[in-house]
Amino acid sequence: MSADLDARRNAFRPDLADMRLKGRVEAERFVEGEPRRIAAPIAPLRRRPAADAPLETELLMGERVRVFEETGDGWCWAQAEADGYVGYLPAACLGPDDAPPPTARVAVPRTLVFPGPDIKRPPLGALPMGALVAVTGTASDHNADYAELSSGGHVVRQHLAPLDALQADFVAVAERFVAVPYLWGGKSALGIDCSGLVQLALQMTGVAAPRDTDMQERELGTRLAGIEGLRRGDLVFWKGHVGIMLDGQRLLHANAHHMMTAIEPLQAAVDRLAARGAPVTSIRRLRAV
Repeated sequence: MSADLDARRNAFRPDLADMRLKGRVEAERFVEGEPRRIAAPIAPLRRRPAADAPLETELLMGERVRVFEETGDGWCWAQAEADGYVGYLPAACLGPDDAPPPTARVAVPRTLVFPGPDIKRPPLGALPMGALVAVTGTASDHNADYAELSSGGHVVRQHLAPLDALQADFVAVAERFVAVPYLWGGKSALGIDCSGLVQLALQMTGVAAPRDTDMQERELGTRLAGIEGLRRGDLVFWKGHVGIMLDGQRLLHANAHHMMTAIEPLQAAVDRLAARGAPVTSIRRLRAV
């Protein structure tokens, strides 16, 4: 009965399932789930409730999730609201859903959080691009203007953007991650993978994208006939991999060959992957870039 449902985006196990799936899957128990928000700068969503389990994706501060189970040993089984991805989160990364609602998002690859409005003080931590924050006040000194966060600390105001202030060019967003280390499941300037780069860059322009390459290949844009006549923003897919065209010749992609986000001639990537038995599977053009 659950054969038509993707377990990556539908919360069901033999013993427990999302109440919204009742009648579509079999499970011993169905629950509504509890809405929560990510309170850590970056929260790992893992395949199993273990620190050494494969990283499926990362969730960023302020994102909403629905928690279906708290395991009692520091893990929660949860589903991300934005893209529907299901997995196990450290319970310590979660905060209440009734926290002050976000009013801004981080618009730079990474910003530091200072304990007060003073860039000379040792930072408390950092926030990644796409993190959602609630600004409760402002301050200034001779160095910068600051936003005070409900979660604690201050960031420089120029690193934040209102929720409705979107980037114009997702390719330009992705270019800011050049030389960021490759991390399977990663979605920040500390480490990112190919589909995470596409998803985050599109998110910053207001375009919702699924998380994994096979989902993106099915659901984003329209298919082109071949690799001729490519333009900026076209997506090139291989089995398990995706890259973004910078122009008609150059590809930007987070990849394990360079172990970072890199720019290279498309033909070089095509030849290298073809030699490994991985031909291009499709080209997709977004409706607006």
